[in-house]
Amino acid sequence: MRRVVVTGLGMVSPLAMGVENTWKKLINGESGLGRIDYFDPTDYSCQIAGQVPRSDAMDAASKGLYNPEAVVPGKERAMMDDFIVMAMAATSEALNNAGWAPTEEEDLERTGVMIGAGIGGLDKIAQTAVTLHERGPRRVSPFFIPSCLINLASGQVSIKHGFKGPNHSVVTACATGAHAIGDAARLIMFGDADVMVAGGTEASICPLGIAGFAALRALATKYNDEPTKGSRPWDQDRCGFVMGEGSGVLILEEREHALKRGAPILAEVAGYGLSGDAYHSTATAPDGDGGVRAMRNAFKHARVNASDIDYINAHGTSTPLGDLSELAGIRTITNNQLDNLSVSSTKSSIGHLLGAAGGVESIFSILSIRDGIVPPTLNLDTPVPEAEGIDLVPHHAKQRKVDVAMSNSFGFGGTNASVIFKRH
Repeated sequence: MRRVVVTGLGMVSPLAMGVENTWKKLINGESGLGRIDYFDPTDYSCQIAGQVPRSDAMDAASKGLYNPEAVVPGKERAMMDDFIVMAMAATSEALNNAGWAPTEEEDLERTGVMIGAGIGGLDKIAQTAVTLHERGPRRVSPFFIPSCLINLASGQVSIKHGFKGPNHSVVTACATGAHAIGDAARLIMFGDADVMVAGGTEASICPLGIAGFAALRALATKYNDEPTKGSRPWDQDRCGFVMGEGSGVLILEEREHALKRGAPILAEVAGYGLSGDAYHSTATAPDGDGGVRAMRNAFKHARVNASDIDYINAHGTSTPLGDLSELAGIRTITNNQLDNLSVSSTKSSIGHLLGAAGGVESIFSILSIRDGIVPPTLNLDTPVPEAEGIDLVPHHAKQRKVDVAMSNSFGFGGTNASVIFKRH
């Protein structure tokens, strides 16, 4: 089986535009959460979110800010909802990071794209439905469909860069980004491509998105006056997740291909596990059974034991049931042998990026290996009793050697993914 390594990283997050800008703020314990200003949230039970910091300046990226006009100018952007534009921004950074800008036809045909989203162009769909209702079918934009389709994130990246390899997308709710990375790695392992652009993207902070998740009672509603405290995984006062937006994209490459061209190798994709809960459409099993099986499958693929894992970037959404389920799963897979393990939830800083979460959190896992530091779990003031004995890295980042890191992502419908990265 061919080995797969990571040679490039790209990110748009509620903390900043760019991987290094985001990572610095994350490690410093900063929060990207605030009151929603994309629309007036006064009538909504949840009024906070993790919005990407923006600027109209054409040099916004150099200042850690996101300007969609600088990514996709003018009329082209009419064909792209923001989740697509964010994926293109993250991809450009990742390709530049990897030093991969092929021009030869063979290289282009051996480079593929697999970027997914959990929801896609939700706000555009909502707005167009209103237009149809109020103004009739002739006023619906011809760009409506291509701007909203989830696979157009991969499609537009492929078109821009001329990549003619596998062009695919994943749609598995909040596990999307992790599944995209694992599935893309397998395409390389089985010889369908030498390089894959892989990850997730999401931009669903809109009236319909907030109202829909709030109706499920999934969102945090007690911290509208203190937004930075809203996401508090494993804390006794947690009350739901805070929605975030952004994109996380990795450049995956066949190991010998990367070595031959002298590419920077950041980590190896060592293991990938999937499972289904077969339990409930929106809730996880209390014992974390589905997550346990995904993690065990990842261990098997990576040929590691639970004791080899140094750091887990947890799904850790800050929901009352989900947090306890994941802790139960971690205890099960480790047989309560927790002395060498650190676990944290970076959603405490950036919120839950839905389909983009797995891509962004995989990048954080890789950076923990690179820099020997694990990011903190913010707002963990009063841990739940079930957390006793588990190092959840409260409040402050922790310096420690990380050779093996795992990222967990679990989604509605009982879909689970775990990806293991190793020091190369």
